Amino acid sequence: MKPLQVHEDIIPIGEFKTHAARIMRQLRDTGRPIVITQHGRPAGVLVPTEDFDRLTERARFVAAIQQGLADSEAGRVISDEELGAELDRKYGAVEEP
Repeated sequence: MKPLQVHEDIIPIGEFKTHAARIMRQLRDTGRPIVITQHGRPAGVLVPTEDFDRLTERARFVAAIQQGLADSEAGRVISDEELGAELDRKYGAVEEP
């Protein structure tokens, strides 16, 4: 994600409402996030779709790692052999070449 330019990328909500198309072009052209303020305080952030996808993918990955670590610490694990047998039961055995 590109760094925010304070003098260009912080916009009051009224300006956003009035100039939404121009602001969306700015977002697309610069690739920088845009902070929308309401009553002088940050109310939301617009980010390019690619950045949003990257952020949500990263969050899902981190959550999966945390779940795996929690499962391991709680003893919810199986051996490689048990995993292989379970996958064979579910999907069928893989033929060796």
